Amino acid sequence: QVQLVESGGGLVQPGGSLRLPCTAPGFTSNYCLMGWFRQAAGKEREAVASIDSAGRTVYADSVKGRFTISRDNAKRTLTLQMDSLKPEDTAMYYCAARWSGVSGAWYSDVSYPYWGQGTQVTVSS
Repeated sequence: QVQLVESGGGLVQPGGSLRLPCTAPGFTSNYCLMGWFRQAAGKEREAVASIDSAGRTVYADSVKGRFTISRDNAKRTLTLQMDSLKPEDTAMYYCAARWSGVSGAWYSDVSYPYWGQGTQVTVSS
């Protein structure tokens, strides 16, 4: 059974950093696109970043230069390093995955069938 488990959320001051790990123990292949999404209270879920099986990355404009997505295929882990955090980064963060070859833009949440339970990130002084 495919399962994604996030951790690492919490409260951080503006300008601070957080690291969000996501483990995927149920994945039997590394040929998948993995991504991070977030949903703030009262807003729609939005894509943050994605990384394919070859390590190619793409970021939303709002986080470019501040967030870094990475993966360790051997350990079946996905990580989002968040630096220079802003209050507007406050949201529930979700990791997601889909098999390579599945059609749909990287930012299309409906194209990802596998999701974690989410971890809350709050940026506030």
